[in-house]
Amino acid sequence: MNASSDVPAGTGSLVTDETGPASPPTTPTTRSMRARNRRQVLDLLREHGVLSQADIARKTGLSRTTISTVVAELRDLGLIVEAETGRPGTAQSGRPPVLISIDDSVGSAVGIDFGLEHIRVAVANLSHTVLAERSRELDVRRDAAACLELAATLVDEVLAEAAVDRARVIGVGMGLPGPIDRGRGMIASTSMLPGWRGVRAADEMSDRLGLPVEVDNDANLAALAELLWGAAQGCGHVVYVKAATGIGCGVIVDGHIDRGARGIAGEIGHTVVDESGLVCYCGSRGCLETIVGAPAIVDLLRRSHGEHLTLPAVLALAAQGDAGCQRALADAGHVLGGAVANVCTVLNPERVVVGGTLSLGGELVLRPLREAIQRATGQFTTEVAEVVPGVLGDRASLLGALALVLLEANTHFSWRLDASLQRPAAAPGGD
Repeated sequence: MNASSDVPAGTGSLVTDETGPASPPTTPTTRSMRARNRRQVLDLLREHGVLSQADIARKTGLSRTTISTVVAELRDLGLIVEAETGRPGTAQSGRPPVLISIDDSVGSAVGIDFGLEHIRVAVANLSHTVLAERSRELDVRRDAAACLELAATLVDEVLAEAAVDRARVIGVGMGLPGPIDRGRGMIASTSMLPGWRGVRAADEMSDRLGLPVEVDNDANLAALAELLWGAAQGCGHVVYVKAATGIGCGVIVDGHIDRGARGIAGEIGHTVVDESGLVCYCGSRGCLETIVGAPAIVDLLRRSHGEHLTLPAVLALAAQGDAGCQRALADAGHVLGGAVANVCTVLNPERVVVGGTLSLGGELVLRPLREAIQRATGQFTTEVAEVVPGVLGDRASLLGALALVLLEANTHFSWRLDASLQRPAAAPGGD
């Protein structure tokens, strides 16, 4: 999977032209070159959402004259439109650049995020703008069929609200809270989601929606979203930690999600940190989740703070100065930091992004986490991984599901555009 600094998978080698075309295409070779150049521009816009012509020239290596010609052709075909002028919040000297984006009529992406206790659904255009969004609270662990049906209903609702024709959807990205066997489109281990045993989640959702569906782990998707739009922008090597009810981790190596051989890369929640600890639902003893997962933190404090305590309440009390809640969060940060430090020793990331509910504890959690990483890796390098909070909040996995489509839905996207890209620019637009 590609990061925000890379051309999306499937774009092929770039066709460079330092002087621009001297005359209209007259041979199959030049027509093929023009078609490939058009696709380079469209793929970059699909990846980045909105760019100026100068941005496109810099990223492709094509001359500005060539880019100007390609943009004019794509505009005539009805595939791209002029976006807002200038860049918000940026001081401009002289005339601001004209920004362009893919026209909304070309396609849209749908994202579905299954958490342990919620379902979120959104639809976005190819300029990376969310057009409509829905969420419902639901125990996702027990009844896969009911969850898939509700998600399909929510997809219908967001498409209707955004006035998006289903035929214009280029793909659906879906996140689940567990390791994913992407080859079969199902959860590789159902210890957390017993109701999903044997369910080919991608196929089941595709059948309900009549659309192509890609499924991935929710932490991987959150990592992708932070890489594309959030706290990991510009980085090639990142560890994203999702700390909430469970503990997940998305690993980015050279700008790509590293899923491992069977989809379990990053499952740090089930690394053993205390061999004499509590038995975990996965069958092991002393897993990280049994110590720093939300239920474990809350259980530590219920005797002193009441049976109805929740992790959000713990965070609120800690912010108000409650010493017990502050200590529980700091201890969780310390233990979590030890596990993340081991990951950093192996992978040597440049940045660690901490997301999930626990990250809302701020420095109470992040300070001991940083200290643990410093202790474990400081003897090897002075460039210790930077530890920062995620910026996309509880929508990170949902946005990552959209990003999965925006960056990887090449097959369906190509099928939709091939006819338009191959015909002359003067021909009528449309499918």
